[in-house]
Formats: sequence, structure tokens, C-alpha cells
Amino acid sequence: MRRHTITPRPGWQETVEEQGCVYPLTRHPDGSLRPYWDESAYYSFTLAEVEALEEVVEELHTMCLAAAAHIVEHDRFAELGITDPRLAALVAESWRRRAELPSVYGRFDLRYDGDGPATMLEYNADTPTSLVEAASPQWFWMEERFPGADQWNSLHERLVAAWKRQSALLPPGPVHFVHTEGDETGEDLMTVAYLRETAQQAGLETEALSVEQIGWDRLSGRFVDDRLRFIRSCFKLYPWEWLVADDFGPHVLDTLDNGGGTGSTCWIEPAWKMLLSNKALLAILWELFPGHPNLLPAYLDGPRELAFGPGYVAKPLLGREGEGVTVHEPGGPAPAPAAVRDPACCYQELAPLPDFSGNRVVLGAWVVEGEAAGLGIRESAGLVTDGYARFLPHVILPDRTSPAGD
Repeated sequence: MRRHTITPRPGWQETVEEQGCVYPLTRHPDGSLRPYWDESAYYSFTLAEVEALEEVVEELHTMCLAAAAHIVEHDRFAELGITDPRLAALVAESWRRRAELPSVYGRFDLRYDGDGPATMLEYNADTPTSLVEAASPQWFWMEERFPGADQWNSLHERLVAAWKRQSALLPPGPVHFVHTEGDETGEDLMTVAYLRETAQQAGLETEALSVEQIGWDRLSGRFVDDRLRFIRSCFKLYPWEWLVADDFGPHVLDTLDNGGGTGSTCWIEPAWKMLLSNKALLAILWELFPGHPNLLPAYLDGPRELAFGPGYVAKPLLGREGEGVTVHEPGGPAPAPAAVRDPACCYQELAPLPDFSGNRVVLGAWVVEGEAAGLGIRESAGLVTDGYARFLPHVILPDRTSPAGD
């Protein structure tokens, strides 16, 4: 794994916007616009590295499923903040019927520097973003800048194949693809639009909608779209914890199609993904697989020995783009029991992101139907990958020599 600088292509912004990344710039607190899509540098990997990372990702996914089973079998929902007995029962039912429910994708965030094992930072299994730039613009970038090279990127074809295979699990009628109008960058809109495109290429009938346009028909007791048609299946880029907490949350539970045709709306991703998109999963994984080389020590009741040794990161159980994450460097004072954070957090060993010339990098490894499918790389200035991170493309090179750039 190496980082290389390279001159961006002329007209790069217009190019990536045409390829679906309509948010190539990020507005920073000082009011400046800086590249989010950043092709002034790229990362290279060897094929052996990528093959090893694929194995790690698929093993981690298998371990996460084992942890989900453990949560359900031992009724540990409260540790995930799921304290409503009805919601817990529905999530458990969703897990047990998972073979009957469509589930498409997820993204692991990994720490990896080219030396030693990759370690899991978290699993974004419900509403992961950065998919568009990983699947499309970086592939076309590679074809233009490195003709004949390769990339860890089979996302598009795997997504189309996933919709084809899972179409039999869908109820009759179109699949509605929804995003929230609350996202002002266009990322959620384009992520949903791209996933809708893959479903259409798989032969599915689809409709586009925003979450805010979903209606409730009191007479039929069903969710409807803006043309008053029943919503039988719905892909949502809207976290489950928001969905069930909304004013219409009780209706979501009342009409949940959890497999077996017992409800009226089949949501994608399914409710059991709440077990994997929660940071409490990190602590349960460490409990079940202590010392595993691809895991970091993590706890729910406080930092324990991490406060005295390597330091730790306190992560809210739910959240996006580093929101609420705090970093506690080694050597600091140990928190008193009363200082354990509220709301609940997961306390994970501090494993500083690799530093490449002042850039902190995290690997976003995609899975489709549980199989490794592609890679997206983000860089940030600090230890927490937040909303000001940049996306950089990558390429697989046959050796350690760069054919372009430095």
C-alpha cells in the first residue's frame, strides 16, 4: 500500500459530476470549498494485499453474523439501546427470518497501513454512503489514468446480480427507493439513485421518493407514495433508529413485513441490520473473539485497561461521520465510573489511523450479499474521519513501481 501524488485531470470536477458524484466539493467551516473527490493523489495496492484484505472482510462479516446470533439468543438488546420489548421482538424475528428478507450491502471501515493485519473500526451495515464514488467515478478514473490496470471494484456487477437473485424475496409491485430531503449535499439522493439504477438493470420495477413524501393511509392502514399507491417494498437510505423514532414509527412496526407475508412493507435493509450497525457490536465481537488479530479491544462499561495503556476512543452506539466520537490519548487520567458517557458509548482501543504525509487514511471495504466487493478510501486531517474527509481513488499495480505520479 502506497500513496502517490499525481496531477488531476483537466475538468475533473465536471467529469465526476457527470459520473454521479455531484458533491465533489465540501464547504469547510471557514467558508472555503475544497475537494471531496480528491484525485491529486491516489493509493496503490498489490494484488496479494487485496486478496488478503478480501479474506479479512469476509471473515469479519461471518464473525458479525455470529455476534448478531449471540445478541438474539441471549437477549442482549438492551446493551444496544434497544429497550422497547416490541422492537426487540421484531428485530429478533427479522434475524430468524433473514433468509426470507432482501439484504444488499454494507461497508466495513478498516485500519490498514500495508504492514500487519487490517483491524475493524466499525461496520456500517444499515445506511452506508460513499458508494457512488467507489463504484463509478474511481473506476473510470482508473481506466483513463492507468489503462489496463485493475482495481478492487466489482461493486456494480455484484449489486445488479444481488437484485436479480433477491427479486424473488420482494413482494409484488415496484420497489420504492427513498432518501431524506434533510441531506443538502446530494450524497444521499445520488446514492439512492445509483442503487435504483442497479435494481433497474436487474429488471426490477422501481419508483423514486423522499422519506418526507411517504404518506399514511388511515383507511387501509398502509404506507403510500405520492400517488397514493401502496408501498410494498422500500429501499431506504434512512437509519432504522430514525425510522422507528419518527412520528410514524409505530406504524412502521405495525406493518413490518418481516418475511412470511405477515405485514405490508418490506424495508431494505431489513430490521436485523440494527444488530450490525450499532457500535455495541464491537464490544460483543471482542467478547466472543478475544485477541482476534482483526479486532480491537472494546467494552461497553467503560475503557477499563485501555485508559492506562494504549488510549481509547469513545464512540456513541449510533451515529454517522464521526459525530460525537472522542479520542483519549494514552497517559491521560482514567475516568471515574461516574464519568462514563451518557448516552451509552462503546470504548474501543485507540489505533491511530495511518499517517501518509500528514493524511490520515481509512479503508472502506464494501460487501455485497456478504462477499467482499470493493474499496473506497477516505483521508482526513485528524484521527476521526468526519464530514470533511476526502475520497481518493486507488489502483492495483503489479509491483511497487508507480507508472504515473511520483
